[in-house]
Amino acid sequence: MKKEIWLLGIVAVFFAVIGAYFGLKKWEAPTPSSETPHHFFSQSLPDINNKNEKMSNWHGKLLLVNFWATWCSPCVEEMPELSALQNEQKFKNLQIIGIGIDSPANIREFAGKYKISYPVYLAGMGGIELSRQMGNQQGGLPFTILFGADGQVKKTYLGRLDMETVRKDLALFS
Repeated sequence: MKKEIWLLGIVAVFFAVIGAYFGLKKWEAPTPSSETPHHFFSQSLPDINNKNEKMSNWHGKLLLVNFWATWCSPCVEEMPELSALQNEQKFKNLQIIGIGIDSPANIREFAGKYKISYPVYLAGMGGIELSRQMGNQQGGLPFTILFGADGQVKKTYLGRLDMETVRKDLALFS
C-alpha cells in the first residue's frame, strides 16, 4: 500500500511539473522577430471615399506614413513636397500615405481642393493615439514614419520634414 501511494505521488509530481511547464510556456511573451511586421500593418482605416483599407496592403513596400491635420500649417506646407516625392521615379518601391487627424468632412474638403498624389486615410482624433502608439510621445504634428519593406520602423520624424534628409534615408533603406 505504501509503495502504491509513493508511486502515485511520483506520478502526480511528474504531471504537476509538466502542467506547470506548459502553463508558463503559454503565458510567455513571444519573442519579437525582425521578420514580424510592425503592429501598424494590422490596422484598417477608411480612405476619403469611406472605403476601409487594410494597412497590410502596403507591407513589402518602402512606406512613408505621414500623420497630418488640415489645421496644421507645417503639415499643409509639406504635402506638395510629399506629392512630388511620390511621383518621382527614383524610389520605385516607395509608397507614401497620409493619415488625417481631423473630421472626415474637413479632410475630404481639403483633399478635394489640393492635388494629393498619394492615398489619404481618415483617423479622426483617434489618429493622435495611433501616432503615439507608433512613437510620437509628444503627440505633435506632422509626424512621419519610415517603414522598410520588411515592415519595421526605420526612422521617425517629428515636425516639418526636411526633404533632403528624407531622400537620403530613403536611399539608405531602399
